[in-house]
Amino acid sequence: MTREQLIEFGMGLANSKHPFLWIIRPDLVIGDSGILPPEFVEYTKERGLIASWCPQEEVLNHFSIGGFLTHCGWGSTIESLSAGVPMLCWPFFADQPTNCRYTCCEWGVGMEIDSNVKRDEIEKLVRELMEGEKCKKLRNRAMEWRKLAIEATSPTGSSSLNLDKLVSHVLLSKV
Repeated sequence: MTREQLIEFGMGLANSKHPFLWIIRPDLVIGDSGILPPEFVEYTKERGLIASWCPQEEVLNHFSIGGFLTHCGWGSTIESLSAGVPMLCWPFFADQPTNCRYTCCEWGVGMEIDSNVKRDEIEKLVRELMEGEKCKKLRNRAMEWRKLAIEATSPTGSSSLNLDKLVSHVLLSKV
C-alpha cells in the first residue's frame, strides 16, 4: 500500500463517522511513510483505535465488530466467514482476487473496493457495510455462513468427520 492509499483509506474511514479498530502492520505501507496525517488522528480520536497487531480471530468474533477490511487471503476470509462478519475486500495477488470474487459475488458477504482507492468510495462502502438495507443483507448472509461453519466444525459436522478420517488414514497407513 502506498502512503497515498493509506491516507485515502484513513480519510474515507474518518468521513464515515463509524467507530473502528484499524490494524496497520509496520510492513503494510511501502517505504517508511506509514504515518497518518495529524488531522485524521484528531478527527477520529474519540471513535478510533489504531494498532500494529491484534488477535484477529478473537477480534472478528467480538459482538461489536460490524465489518472487516481484508485483502482476502484465505485465512482471513475463513475467519471472517466463521465469525459471521461481512467484508470490504481489497485483493492484491495470488488467491486474493479469487477469494474476493467468491466473497462478493458467490457468497454475498462482501463488497469489493476498487484498486484505485478513493476516500469517497471508502466512506460510501463503510456506510453501506454498517447501515441500511445492504448492511442487513450482508449481515444475514454472513450469519448464515457462520451457522454453516459452526455446524461443519461440530463433533458430528463434516469438517470434524473428515479430519477424523484423515487422521485415521495417516495413522493406519504403512509408510
